[in-house]
Amino acid sequence: MGIEQMAPSSLLAFLPITVMMDELTREFLIESQEGLDRMERRLTELEERPRDGELLAEIFRSVHTIKGTTGFLGFSRLESLSHAGENLLGMLRDGKLVANAAIISALLALLDGLRAILTSIETDGSEGKSDGLNDDRAIIERLLDLQNGNLDSQHALAAAQAGCSDADRQPENPAKTPATAVDSTLRVDVHLLNRMMNLVGELVLTRNQILQATSADAGFTLLSRRLDMVTADMREAVMKARMQPVSHVFSKFPRLVRDLAQQLGKRVRLEMEGQETELDKSLLEAIKDPLTHAVRNSIDHGIEEPGARQEAGKPTEGLLKLRAYQDGSHVVVEVVDDGDGIRVEKVRDKAMERRLITPEKAAHLSERELLQLIFLPGFSTAAAVTNVSGRGVGMDVVRNNVEKIGGKVEIESRASKGTTLRLRIPLTLAIIPALIVRSRCQSFALPQGVLHELVHLSAEQTRSQIEWLEHAPLYRLRGRLLPLVFLERMLEQQEVAEEDAGCYIAVLNADGRRFGLVVNGLADPEEIVVKPLSPVLKKIGLFSGATVMGNGEMALILDPGALAVRASIGISNEEEKPQVAEEALRPDKSETEFLLVETGAEQAALRLGDVLRIERIPRARMERIGRTLVLRFEGTVLPLEDPSGILERQPEEGVEITVVVCRGGGRHVGIAVSNVLDVAAGAPLVEAGTEVIATGITLLKERVTSVVDLSRIPPLPAMEPENAIEAAFEVAV
Repeated sequence: MGIEQMAPSSLLAFLPITVMMDELTREFLIESQEGLDRMERRLTELEERPRDGELLAEIFRSVHTIKGTTGFLGFSRLESLSHAGENLLGMLRDGKLVANAAIISALLALLDGLRAILTSIETDGSEGKSDGLNDDRAIIERLLDLQNGNLDSQHALAAAQAGCSDADRQPENPAKTPATAVDSTLRVDVHLLNRMMNLVGELVLTRNQILQATSADAGFTLLSRRLDMVTADMREAVMKARMQPVSHVFSKFPRLVRDLAQQLGKRVRLEMEGQETELDKSLLEAIKDPLTHAVRNSIDHGIEEPGARQEAGKPTEGLLKLRAYQDGSHVVVEVVDDGDGIRVEKVRDKAMERRLITPEKAAHLSERELLQLIFLPGFSTAAAVTNVSGRGVGMDVVRNNVEKIGGKVEIESRASKGTTLRLRIPLTLAIIPALIVRSRCQSFALPQGVLHELVHLSAEQTRSQIEWLEHAPLYRLRGRLLPLVFLERMLEQQEVAEEDAGCYIAVLNADGRRFGLVVNGLADPEEIVVKPLSPVLKKIGLFSGATVMGNGEMALILDPGALAVRASIGISNEEEKPQVAEEALRPDKSETEFLLVETGAEQAALRLGDVLRIERIPRARMERIGRTLVLRFEGTVLPLEDPSGILERQPEEGVEITVVVCRGGGRHVGIAVSNVLDVAAGAPLVEAGTEVIATGITLLKERVTSVVDLSRIPPLPAMEPENAIEAAFEVAV
C-alpha cells in the first residue's frame, strides 16, 4: 500500500517525533528530564547528608513539578508514580522520616521508573505499559511501606535492590533508535544571548567598514566577500537563537478571557492563530502588557452582552481572535473582535468633553483620524469607573509600549461589525536595514521598513515641479499630490555650499501618514546596528537611535513618524474615498505605467509593477562570473543587465552606477541605466495593416519606446548548494 493510500492515523508513524509532539509536551519532557538529572545527583549526596533540608527540598521540587504538570497533560501513569514519591519526600522534608539506604534505593528506583515513562512518551507519544522490569505497583507499594514504617530498613533495601536489579541490567551490546529532547536542547541564559547579540552587532559594524575600505582594492575582494557571508550567517544564527514562538504569550489569555467574560456576564469564544510565529524574546516580553490591555478592552468595550447581541442578530457568544503572522521584517499581532465596533461620533464627543481636543479641530478630522483619538492619554468611553476600565489608562499605554520597541499600532473598526487592533513589531531591535541619506553634508539613517520608493529630481525639476500651497511644499507623483518635508529645514541645518545637483524624494508611509522626505543625496544601503541616544538628542524628538556607518562616521537614525507629526502631516484618507465604477474598469496601472530610463543614447521602459527600487551602487560591487554580470546587493547576488555597456565605459571602482532593481519571472534582477527620466503611462501599438498588438514596445511620451524583457536576462550559473561558495571562489580566482 502506497503512502497516498494510507489513513491519516497511519501516516503519523512516518512523521518525526519532533513534528508529532506539541510544543507544550516537548517543554515538559525537557524540564522533567533535567529535574530527574538533578534529583539523581542530589540523591547520592543525600546519603552522606540525610538531614540536609536544602537537598531534600530540591529533590521534592523535582518530583512535585512532574506531578503538577502530568494531570494537565493527561499522563495518568506518570501522575500516580510521582504522587507516591511526593508523599514520601514530603515526610522526609518535614523531618518525620530520616533518609537511609533503603529509602534512597527506593527513590532511585522511582527515578528509573519515571525516566522510563518519559522516554516512552518521547518515543511513541504514550506512557507505555507497566511490566516486570518497571513494575509501577511494586515501586508504589515499596514507597508506601517506607512511608508507613511497615518494613525495616534491611527488608526494604533488599526489596528495592531486587526490584531494580533487572531494570538496571544493561545488554551486552547496547544499541545507540535516537537523541532525546534533552540531548538536542541547550538552555542558555538570556544575558549571554544579549551579550552575543551585542558582539554580532559590533562584527556587523566592522564588516561594513572593511567592505567600504576594500571596495577599490581587487586583492581584498575575495576576503571581504567571505567575511560578508560569514557575518551574515552568524547574525542570522544568533538572531534565531533569540527567537521564541508567540504561544509563550498567547498561552496566558484563555484563562484571562474566561475570567473576565464571567465577571462581565458575557460569553466569549477565543480563537488563536499563528502561535508558531517567532519573535525576539526581548520583544516578546515587551508586548505582553500591550496585548493584555487590548484583550481586556475588546471584551469590556467591544463584545456586547448576550441580550444585545441577540437583538442585533448576532450569535450570543462573541468571538475574539488573536492572530500572529510574519510580514517581511515585521511580525504582526492582531486582536480582532466581532463586537459593536467603535462609534467615531462617541469618540469625538468624549474627546471634546475631556478637553483633549478643541471642537474646531474635531470638525476637520476624518473618521480614520478620529479613531486615533482613543490613543490619547486620559481618553476613555466608559460610562463609569470599574476595576476593568474607565480610568483613562489603556490604549495610550498600548501605543507607547509598542512604539518604544520600534513598532506601530494600527486600528480598524466598523460600527456593529467589530474592531481590529494591529501591532506591527520588528523582528529584532539590534540590527535593521537602512538607507543612508545626506542632508547638508551630514549623514542620517532611514529605516527601510517605511520606505516605499525613491524619486530623483534634477536642479531644473526641483525648481519647476515642486509646488507650494500656503507655504506647504507638494510634489505631484503620478497624478497625486504628495506633501513634502525638507529634512534640512526640519533640522534647521546651517547653509553649506553644495553643487546644485537636484534632490531625492524618499516616499515614506509612517503610521498612515504618507509624505516625501526631501534630502540632498543618497549613500549605499547598510545593515545598521542601533545604539541608544543621549538624553540631549532624545529631547529633540526626531531620532530613534544612532549608529556607526561603514566609513566610521556616526549617523543619527531618523524617526519618520515623528518627522510627519512635527510637519503636521495628516493621516491619509485614501481608504475612505469611495471607489468610482470607472476606476474598477481601468486596467492595472502596473501594466500600463512605465519607468522611463536612459541607457546610453537610447530610452527604454520598465513596467512600473516590476520595479522594486532605484539605487546608486559603487562600481566595485559589480563583478563578472564567466560571461554573466552580477551585483552584490544586501547580502545576495543579482544577475545584472547592462544593455548599453555603461560598466565598460566607467571601469573606475569608485564610480557610482544607477541600478534599477526589478522583479521578473520569480527572481530579482538589476538593470544598469544612465539616468532615470520619468514615470508615464504607455499606450499599446498595433502593427500596420493588421490587428496584432506589437509586443516589446509601447508609445511613451509620444515616442515609440522598447520595453525591457526581464525574462531574457540570463540567470546565474547553476551550481550545487553545498559547492556554491567554493565555486564562487574558484571563478573569482
